[in-house]
Amino acid sequence: MLQTIACIAMPQMAPFEFGVICEVFGIDRSDTGGPTFDFHVVAADPGPIPTKLGFDIVVHEGLDFARTADLVAVPAALIDEPVDERVSQVLREAVERGAWVLSVCSGAFTLGRAGVLDGRRATTHWMYTERLAGMFPRADVDADVLFVQDDKVVTGAGTAAGIDAALHIVRTELGASAANMIARRMVVPPQRDGGQSQFIQTPVAECRSDSFAKITEWMVEHLDEDLTVDLLARKALMSPRTFARRFRAETGTTPNAWLNRQRLLRAQQLLEETSFTLEEIARDTGFGAAAVMRHHFVKVLQTTPTAYRRLFGMRVAS
Repeated sequence: MLQTIACIAMPQMAPFEFGVICEVFGIDRSDTGGPTFDFHVVAADPGPIPTKLGFDIVVHEGLDFARTADLVAVPAALIDEPVDERVSQVLREAVERGAWVLSVCSGAFTLGRAGVLDGRRATTHWMYTERLAGMFPRADVDADVLFVQDDKVVTGAGTAAGIDAALHIVRTELGASAANMIARRMVVPPQRDGGQSQFIQTPVAECRSDSFAKITEWMVEHLDEDLTVDLLARKALMSPRTFARRFRAETGTTPNAWLNRQRLLRAQQLLEETSFTLEEIARDTGFGAAAVMRHHFVKVLQTTPTAYRRLFGMRVAS
C-alpha cells in the first residue's frame, strides 16, 4: 500500500518539478474523498536548500524517513551537480527493499549516479536524453515517452510529464478513482499513457478549442455507441480526413486511441465502484464484449479486468 512518501530536496533543484511531487502527494484531499499520504520533504543536510531560481527552501528533516518510505522521489536538479552519497545510498536501499522510486525530469541523473538505472529502461526530458544515455551507458534510455516504469523505478520526462508519472504510481497502487480524484483537483488529464510521445503538438491530451471540447464531451457521454470517424466528423461538420487531422493536432492522438483510453478509464471506475458483470461493463463502455475489454486491459494496463476488480473493487466498496 502506498502510504509514506519522501521527497528528497536537492541543492539547485527546479522548483516546479519539486512542486509537482508536493502537489500530487503532499495535499490532504480527504474532504473530497481523495487519498492522503504521510508526506515528508527531507534532505541530506536539513536547513536552507538553494533552488536553481535563486531562492531557498527550508527543509527540517534528514534522510531517516526516506529509509522506510513506500516511495522515494527526487525532483529535477542541475545535471552536472554531484549527488551526495548519502542520497545515493537511500535510493539504492529503496530499490533493494522494493519501494517505489520516482524521478522527475533531470532527476533521472540523480538515479543514474546512484546506479539505480543500470540495466533499466529510463527517460528524462528530451533535451537531456542523449546526455543521460552517454553518462549512463548501462541504462536503456527512451527519448520519446512521457514516463517509463521498470520494476518499481519510474522516470518521468520533462516538467508536466512528472505529473503523469506520479499519477501512474497512484493509479497502480490505489486504483483509478484515487488518481482521478487527484487529477480533478489539479485540473489535469487523469491519464496519459507512459508511451505517449513527448513531441505532441499540445502539452496535454485535452482539447483546447471549444469546438473539439464539445465533441470530446459528447464522445464521453456516448461511449457505449459505435463512434466511427465518419459519425464524429459529421457531428463536427468536417470531412473525415479533416476531422482526423484536427483531432490529432488537438489531442496528440487518434480518435480511436482517445476513445479506447476513455473507455478504459470508465471501465476501471465501474470495476471499482459497481457490481456490474464484465459483460455489462463491456457493453456500457463501448467495448461490446468482455473478451474485447480484456484485450485492451492486458495491452494497456498489463492486467485483466477480473484481477483489477480483485485489487481495487472491494477497497472502494468497503
